[in-house]
Amino acid sequence: MENIYFILVIVLFALAISDLVVGVSNDAVNFLNSAIGAKAAPFKVIMIIAALGILFGATFSSGMMEVARKGIFNPQYFYFSEIMIIFLAVMITDVILLDLFNTFGMPTSTTVSIVFELLGAAVAVALIKVMNNPEIPLSEYINTAKALAIISGILLSVVISFSVGAIVQFFTRVLFSFNYSKRLKYLGALWGGIAISAITYFILIKGAKGASFMDSAAKEWIKGNSFLILVYSFIGWTIILQVAKLIFKVDLLKIIVLAGTFALAMAFAGNDLVNFIGVPLAGFESFKIFNATPGAAPDGLLMSSLAGKVKTDTYMLIIAGIIMVVTLWTSKKARGVVKTSLALSRQHEGDERFGSSYFARSIVRASINLSNGLSVIVPAGIRNSISRQFDSSAYEEERQKLGEDAPNFDMIRASVNLVVASILIAIATNMKLPLSTTYVTFMVAMGSSLADRAWGRESAVYRITGVLSVIGGWFFTAFSAFTVAFIVALIISWSGPVGIFALVILAAYIMFRTHAMHKKTESEKTEIKDIEIEEVNGEILAEKVLEKCKVSVSDTLQKVSTLYGQTIHDFEAEDRKGLKNISKEIATLNKKTKKLKNNVYTTVRKLQEQSIDSSLYYVQVLDYLRETAHCLTFIADPCFQHIDNNHKVFKPEQFEDLNNLKVVVTDLLDTVTQMITSGDYAGIDGLLEKQQNVLETIRLNRKAQLKRIKNDKAGTKVSMLYLNILHETQNMLLHLINLAKAQRDFVDFQSK
Repeated sequence: MENIYFILVIVLFALAISDLVVGVSNDAVNFLNSAIGAKAAPFKVIMIIAALGILFGATFSSGMMEVARKGIFNPQYFYFSEIMIIFLAVMITDVILLDLFNTFGMPTSTTVSIVFELLGAAVAVALIKVMNNPEIPLSEYINTAKALAIISGILLSVVISFSVGAIVQFFTRVLFSFNYSKRLKYLGALWGGIAISAITYFILIKGAKGASFMDSAAKEWIKGNSFLILVYSFIGWTIILQVAKLIFKVDLLKIIVLAGTFALAMAFAGNDLVNFIGVPLAGFESFKIFNATPGAAPDGLLMSSLAGKVKTDTYMLIIAGIIMVVTLWTSKKARGVVKTSLALSRQHEGDERFGSSYFARSIVRASINLSNGLSVIVPAGIRNSISRQFDSSAYEEERQKLGEDAPNFDMIRASVNLVVASILIAIATNMKLPLSTTYVTFMVAMGSSLADRAWGRESAVYRITGVLSVIGGWFFTAFSAFTVAFIVALIISWSGPVGIFALVILAAYIMFRTHAMHKKTESEKTEIKDIEIEEVNGEILAEKVLEKCKVSVSDTLQKVSTLYGQTIHDFEAEDRKGLKNISKEIATLNKKTKKLKNNVYTTVRKLQEQSIDSSLYYVQVLDYLRETAHCLTFIADPCFQHIDNNHKVFKPEQFEDLNNLKVVVTDLLDTVTQMITSGDYAGIDGLLEKQQNVLETIRLNRKAQLKRIKNDKAGTKVSMLYLNILHETQNMLLHLINLAKAQRDFVDFQSK
């Protein structure tokens, strides 16, 4: 029996390693967002500082481990076997949920997930115990006060962090403006003193509480002299920074941002390490208690000893810290989560990831009305003065010159994000309030971007929808964590080791599938990114536009030809899976053409002044290319739905007509592709003649189908699909010839 539980402890630690990997991938956004967004330093430098913060903070986690042992449930009412069921259910659930969030690039709270997983698994086991022994009520098993405190912490942290971030950013921007270089000479040291003092206080208050190497006397001294530490830190840092600015010309904002990155990385490791290894360590501690009790039965030994204090060995914390650092450097999913946060907080407009929603539109309309109302009350002089401070035109010009190296926002906002998040987390820690570092850092960043007027009318609805989606995901985390852990605990309770083995295999399979899904998504993003046009000194040459346009159009038309022919073939073969895959490929192709079209604004804006007339032809080509590829969607999707619904397919004579049409259409597509690739448009008159012949073939096929309908020889579904294929093929050919003409005109214009 001991061997079985020893194996379960090994499984717990194996799951802990997986949990560390997926957990760091999600929480990296907390401390990387500001430094990466502001380009405070080279990426490797930021990662090194964050890695040092993680290693330093890992040794501060010892005191935090108690939440896994007794924070959510009362261990003295559970037997050893039941405790192990709870811990296994929690770890399996946590690995699956966090990996899913990472795959979709959504930041969530590892604190909330672990708490509600513990709650769900404990409730499941407790319900089984209540059914067997109704004398002890469910409330005795669960620490309901702690769970309610966590929920209230979620709501408060979201509202307070967003509000404080917006208010502080507003007044900071009014003080420094976007052209802050001159004002930093006089106010930079003072601002830096305030910022780094707050970060220092944050490091001490947040870190000292759980430091495994610090004795209780030192912790009490820090706690009792907090005010003096703040005052002396402010005076000392202000003097040091002023000297560094005057003598060594140090960039003060860069120091603030990098110091804040270190502090938040340290806080993440100190606070959230418990979320990943707290449960396995508690399981290991339970096993040691069971092993040290001779003759004890797994279902007869109550875990009262877990209610006491247990100090975690420092070497275990350091090992966990090293795993976190390695993950930070190697995880592509971590960068995906960071991108989501940066996309929602960037200063400039762009390709918005999220769509619009009714609630977001209502908020924007209400905000516009409120702004109009306030403009009547506030004197014009004050309004104009504030508007000048928020004028980002000069900053935007400088940002555009940097091209791909441009930051998402400036260093002032990055420093506000880090300082406000540090202060809020330090205050909450000092007051022993439950708090999620993810919620605080994310909402501060969103509040500061709102106050910084990053959410203009062109992007506000999309940014708000994105923020609401992330917040909704947080509450979904709590619900799903509780539900899944509850179900997993029940399965383990009823099925024993067989169920544990099956669930571990399931978790591994889900991680494998999500990894493949993420890899495919990243591959598609790379393919779409390849369409971007190379810049020279912040400008785009017309020759580069023509060259990239020729390559993009040729590649797209080649795929259109292949996918059109394959659609007809798979439909005739009633290959449902093949048609489904074709629909996915067409969707990816349409994303590429949409990206090309959406990039028109950026391309034209950066195009050389003397080449601006060529943009007219560029826009025409992309419009026709988009429409040509879009016609495929309205051919392949109905074909797939027809087969998916098990409807009858076409008759042999209809397939014969379609296959003949397929040959001439793909030939026409290939001819246009060859013409564009070679740049020789001498045969365009012959192309027009080919087009007319194909259109005549489509007309005859349509006429033949209408006769079948008249003679009642074709069903409704079959007829509608057949006519739809003919109609969309006709549209595709019309757009194709217009595309060829526009590309010819583009080439002719450039050759003049």
